[in-house]
Amino acid sequence: MSRLFNLDFQLLHDSLLTLVAVFVLFLGGSFFFFNPARKFLEKRKQGIADDIEAARKEKEDAERLKTEYEDRLKNVDAEVEGILSDARQRALANENRIVADAREEAGKIIDNAHREANLEKLKVADEVKEEVINVAEAMAGKIVASSMSEADQKRLLDETLKGIGEDTWLNQQ
Repeated sequence: MSRLFNLDFQLLHDSLLTLVAVFVLFLGGSFFFFNPARKFLEKRKQGIADDIEAARKEKEDAERLKTEYEDRLKNVDAEVEGILSDARQRALANENRIVADAREEAGKIIDNAHREANLEKLKVADEVKEEVINVAEAMAGKIVASSMSEADQKRLLDETLKGIGEDTWLNQQ
């Protein structure tokens, strides 16, 4: 019997068994190798998509921040002017306070100087009184020495007292 391509039952059986083995190996390989590879690739794909989305959001945030900073830069001159105006006002208030304090201190110094001058005047007046008293004593001594009459002595004493003035005697404070 002649066979076609040498096909016999054993060859068909071996071929079928090889096909089943290849199919089983394919299923096993698919389950153990291809599915994890697919899952890994899917995770990688999802990670890349998440990274792209995060980058897009970060870019939007950066654009928003850039816009905010540009707006701030536009308003910086106004802020600087406000800060300088505030500093000028505080400096002016400080200057006014210092001038007021200086005026108050000058007033105190002037008042003290007036008090000291008045005290000095009183001291000089007291010294003048003492000097007048010394002069009167000297005159009295001369009067006694010159043996004047009592009427002449009284007249001379009255003239001397009138010459000095009552204000000098009453100015005792």
